[in-house]
Amino acid sequence: MSTRRYRVTHRTTYEYADVVSASFGRCFLLPRAMPGQRVLSAEVTIDPEPADRSTGTDIFGNADIYFHVRTPHHRLEVTGSSLVDVDPIDPDLIGTGPAVAPWEHARPTASGDADAREFVLDLFPPEITDAVREYAAPVFTPGRPLIEVVGDLTTRINRDFTYKSGSTAVSTRVATVMERREGVCQDFARVAIACLRANGLAARYVSGYLATDPPPGRERVVGADASHAWAAVWVPGGQWIAFDPTNDKLVDERHVTVAWGRDYDDVPPLRGVIYTDSTSSTISVSVDVAPHELPTVSQEESPGPQDATISP
Repeated sequence: MSTRRYRVTHRTTYEYADVVSASFGRCFLLPRAMPGQRVLSAEVTIDPEPADRSTGTDIFGNADIYFHVRTPHHRLEVTGSSLVDVDPIDPDLIGTGPAVAPWEHARPTASGDADAREFVLDLFPPEITDAVREYAAPVFTPGRPLIEVVGDLTTRINRDFTYKSGSTAVSTRVATVMERREGVCQDFARVAIACLRANGLAARYVSGYLATDPPPGRERVVGADASHAWAAVWVPGGQWIAFDPTNDKLVDERHVTVAWGRDYDDVPPLRGVIYTDSTSSTISVSVDVAPHELPTVSQEESPGPQDATISP
């Protein structure tokens, strides 16, 4: 596999039955620049034009945008657009070092891995239940290589849980998903995270997108044309192995990473407050992750550094 480039467009439109006098919002729609992913351009446009807006960085290093629309409106549209290069998985990350060591060695220590320790802690209300511990037990056998544990957990969730759109909401608890054995990508990521944390490993929730154009001969991936979510487990040395239980695979060049946190509530694509007398509203979301041709570089040429252009 090779590096892939994508043009990502994420558009959210709200329609209100009555006028909205003011709207406050916060969004996570700008992809992260990180090892294996380069953001060539990214911007968020808001209609009506906000009277105030700012771009900042949250505690996890994600780019977040705040905005305040003061113009009275019946319709609000927020669009994130970006051009991103994504590399294949680094073979050394999954084939050497901590990845092939016993999974117990990946537990963060209290003294040297303070940042990772935060991702071991359970949520409130707690998500680590007896059902989670029981489900995880056959996977986390003593001395098993970490990458083998991750692969087994990914496959097991994919096999045991049914993908059913609309079966859950963002507020659905892991305990409910465990009981019903159905959900969507965010639910499966949260089940995996709870299993990892139940065994003392640091795990984070990752939001992003999947490419809409599958490789030749491959079936269309579940979750395309929508926001997607997956999980990642910390390995000693400060790296993370990301995996996608919804599609039973490690995260690779078909995944575009936007933000991460301890749970969905840390990184929702868009959240806000409105002031209105309207008793009804509708929301529509459109996501397109389109392959974009990479420039051709001759053998005589050497590609220079590329700087991302981020528009707040």
